[in-house]
Amino acid sequence: MFYSLFDPYYWILIVPSLLLAVLAQMMVSTNFKKYSAVYNQRGYTGADAARMILDSNGLYHVRIERVHGNLTDHYDPKDEVIRLSDSVYGSASVAAVGVAAHEAGHAVQHATGYVPIRIRSAIIPITQIGSQLSIPLILLGFLFQFQPLVFAGILFYATAALFQLVTLPVEFNASSRAMKVLEQSEMLTGDELTGAARVLRAAAMTYVAALLTALAQLLRLILIFGGRRRDD
Repeated sequence: MFYSLFDPYYWILIVPSLLLAVLAQMMVSTNFKKYSAVYNQRGYTGADAARMILDSNGLYHVRIERVHGNLTDHYDPKDEVIRLSDSVYGSASVAAVGVAAHEAGHAVQHATGYVPIRIRSAIIPITQIGSQLSIPLILLGFLFQFQPLVFAGILFYATAALFQLVTLPVEFNASSRAMKVLEQSEMLTGDELTGAARVLRAAAMTYVAALLTALAQLLRLILIFGGRRRDD
């Protein structure tokens, strides 16, 4: 922790990416709050929108559940259920419909075998292991001057960046699917579509920020430990 204060790579690489992540999260909160106060003319709720998109793609078996919290919306492919937060499930706001349509887009991705989401699902176990082992392996390798262990740790950490990289097309595609069906079905029209698009674009920026943060940390580890020996 204290080392970071004197680490130039931390200030050059990590701090800017963290600031971008904070800015992206602020954009999400601001846009969601703004368009949560704008209601669609047809009166569709988030749950209605998700159900219509699922049914139009033959996904009648996919359930929709309400969960507590704010922006805790997600699709669970294991249980084949879309879970919508309190602020989305029963709300007829433009923001709620946009978010629900996005989650329905993920369900359609899984059903159609969308390649990036299959890749992301496949590397999740590796990413989980890598996130737990990467730093300990790097530190042990540096401590015992065993460079292969350091490289193994950096490689494990790289899986986190790979996960974020694969996540980008998954999220952008889900939003694209959502906006397309909202327009074609006329669930939202005109300014309503613009509002939903702004909410989803803001959300997408959080994934861009997460990727940049992961890449920045990976580069920092390489610069600090890659090729470095204990007696340097």
